[in-house]
Amino acid sequence: MTVERDWLKRNHEALFNQANQTRNFLDIKANRDRIGLAEGTVIGAWYDTVFVPKHEAFKAVFAEWLNPAERTKVKISKLEEAEVELKEVYRQLYNGFLKENPLVSDDDLIAMGLPKRSAGRKPSSVAGKAPGHRVDSSVLGMIILHFFNIDTGHGKPDGQHGVEIVALVVGAGDPEPVKWEELTLSYFDTRSPFSLSFENNQRGKKFFFALRWENTRGEKGPWSDIAYAIIP
Repeated sequence: MTVERDWLKRNHEALFNQANQTRNFLDIKANRDRIGLAEGTVIGAWYDTVFVPKHEAFKAVFAEWLNPAERTKVKISKLEEAEVELKEVYRQLYNGFLKENPLVSDDDLIAMGLPKRSAGRKPSSVAGKAPGHRVDSSVLGMIILHFFNIDTGHGKPDGQHGVEIVALVVGAGDPEPVKWEELTLSYFDTRSPFSLSFENNQRGKKFFFALRWENTRGEKGPWSDIAYAIIP
């Protein structure tokens, strides 16, 4: 049994209560601001746009399922599907943003209905090297960017939540970027590959980019060299 499966409640009612307990804590603005999930931050935006909608969807189908007299196979199926989706983002919230966050105390975790840290656990480190990358331009109008741990050739370094990507599209005759700050488009992705679609009139232009790791505490590693790919 994995740790992730262990801490998530197994039956529908217990999971409903656990998720509500976490939401109740994080719905308090002072709590969110104190632990780094404030509105307007990257982590706060993830919480608002990814976790909250999945939780609301689960709550809605749970309410429809709750009455045994009206519990149909369709309602049971919908609840099970919503539960799977909630558990996925719930694990991401706990493992990626809360468990290793130095601004979150064990008392905070307990107040959210989550397990406290194991004794002696170390906070995630800042990446010492930039991500490795590979570009796939086999699909017309799309750049597919695979990123990985440069030391192993796959996965992410320990403690790293995802990659920050900065980029710029440059046409023929336009000045090409030589500094990272000139890459004015910004993206963030937690799972390789990162895909980006372009308009037909952008085909043939150069897509310049650089990447760096960001750990679970929002701390960033070094940038990669600026590279480019031709938009197919």
